[in-house]
Amino acid sequence: MTTLQVGRTSRRTPVLGKLPRMQRADGSPIRVLLVDDERALTNLIRMALQYEGWDIDVAHDAAEAVRLYREKLPDVVVLDIMLPDMDGLGVLEQLRDNDTYTPILFLTARDSVHDRVVGLTAGGDDYMTKPFSLEELVARLRGLLRRSAYLTPANDETLTVGDLELVSASRSVSRGGEPISLTSTEFELLRYLMRHARRAISRQEILERVWNYDFGGRSSIVDLYVSYLRKKIDNGRPPMIHTVRGVGYLLRPAE
Repeated sequence: MTTLQVGRTSRRTPVLGKLPRMQRADGSPIRVLLVDDERALTNLIRMALQYEGWDIDVAHDAAEAVRLYREKLPDVVVLDIMLPDMDGLGVLEQLRDNDTYTPILFLTARDSVHDRVVGLTAGGDDYMTKPFSLEELVARLRGLLRRSAYLTPANDETLTVGDLELVSASRSVSRGGEPISLTSTEFELLRYLMRHARRAISRQEILERVWNYDFGGRSSIVDLYVSYLRKKIDNGRPPMIHTVRGVGYLLRPAE
């Protein structure tokens, strides 16, 4: 597959669209809100996502982003952290104030571990740094859409491990009767751990089954999200999520 690196001067034509196209549950096109103040960059990304058959709305500042989000109700948001009138974290806070939950992928030139942790902890679902390949961007957006409540058909699956309960139809989680709010990625990770409770699961298996694409061996994304789950699931309670040295993670009822 030909790679297009965007964010720097080196560019080559992408080869996209080899996977089955994704669409909304009602058959209409996926709607993406793209927020970045680099117009040349947004033009390239728009073309790539339109090739997927998706509808794209573009905002070049925070005010326009919030307005379009409320008007268009996108299925997924690509959000740059560095905007002229407000940073992306401020935009994220305003978007999360709405009743609907929309998966958000941060796209930024900041590449430190601290910046990634800040962005994801603030409520982002994924994080990419510039330069990046359009193929990877599309793959990550497809992964977010697969994990989103909007595109995942409701089912009657209810999982219970100890005092932890997950209901797929309502995408709700509670422990000891207390509700726990999770992002779409955290929800899917917990669901996979609960489906395989009491079994040690490798980081690679989690990457393949939860993220559904190759992170290039960067299994640290699993460790990061497991740490988020622990803060929400195990915080102030007997732990249920355990590290299995040399393997990965295991979820079991608290002792």
